[in-house]
Amino acid sequence: MPESQGPLAGLRIVEIGGIGPAAFAAMLLADMGAEVIRVERPAERQPDSPILDPQHRGKRLIMADLKQAGARDAVRNLIDGADVLLEGFRPGVLERLGLGPEECLASNPRLVYGRMTGWGQHGPLAHAASHDPNNLSIVGALHAIGRKGGPPQLPLALVGDFGGGALYLVSGVLAALFERQRSGRGQVVDAAIVDGVAHMMSSVYGAFAEGRWVDERGSNLTDTGTPFVDTYETSDGKYMAVAALEPQFYAELILGLELDPAQLPGQWERARWDELRRSLADAFRGRSRDEWAAVFAAADSCVTPVLSLTEAPHHPHLAARRTFIERNGRIEPGLAPRFSRTSVETPTEPVTESSLDDLVAEWRSES
Repeated sequence: MPESQGPLAGLRIVEIGGIGPAAFAAMLLADMGAEVIRVERPAERQPDSPILDPQHRGKRLIMADLKQAGARDAVRNLIDGADVLLEGFRPGVLERLGLGPEECLASNPRLVYGRMTGWGQHGPLAHAASHDPNNLSIVGALHAIGRKGGPPQLPLALVGDFGGGALYLVSGVLAALFERQRSGRGQVVDAAIVDGVAHMMSSVYGAFAEGRWVDERGSNLTDTGTPFVDTYETSDGKYMAVAALEPQFYAELILGLELDPAQLPGQWERARWDELRRSLADAFRGRSRDEWAAVFAAADSCVTPVLSLTEAPHHPHLAARRTFIERNGRIEPGLAPRFSRTSVETPTEPVTESSLDDLVAEWRSES
């Protein structure tokens, strides 16, 4: 494999294959130059099938049945040469296979063992099944997302799996690697989605404690509770996103909509916000989304078009930054964050390896 130029070049990671945030965390580390070996179950994917999931880019994929003693031993040998292990199974699964943190750290004391779960490694729900909505539901996040009087809304899997899960796993792993430089010792990183999402809600819980946030969705400054932080339908059935919270942005919003401020309620006249919302909605329905996008393109107003998955990669700003890239005729998100000296320009295609023993021998020869 050619040497990566990313900031994590030289870092060796073993990912025990699964779905969800652990795979995304491994992709992010691979995007930053780490060498990632993903160990997949034989039934997970046909050996000659195309690998379309961007979460596998930059990785080396090997199939191994961990129920077989020989495969477990080979994976254990691979882990002995790794800096990081990433796994996303319920507590106890890898322990039963002899690949738990106690065994792995005994033979590789410098290993950072990253564990990704919904509920965490301990607590009454630790061994219970869950998906993203379940984790969001018990920390208050799901209750807070949605319109007033309506049901809670699922924010894709961005808030739980990828925000509170994968990104916290990555930050924990990188922190443990930094600490290892001082101590020479690895450790276990227990990344739980419930912990990460609760942590992400620090500002909401802070505002709630101070009386600046009410415990009712759609009733606060940034949750569609205000008419000037919301989405509005246009004449063609599409939408514009408005976040004109500050007075200078609100002034640009009213100017762009060609409304007379003297005929409107004041921005902070809460008792008349329903009236203001109707005025804004009526104005936005007067033109198409793209017409409004052109109006607000030159205004410093925090008003933008709501683009579809098909449209987003072609936005001029995103195109200029290569926020989306094309690989083998497929559009996918590019690299983030960017580095001034060590950024990888384009992620590499995943490579399917044929021999686990050869990988072990390769790592040993390079050590």
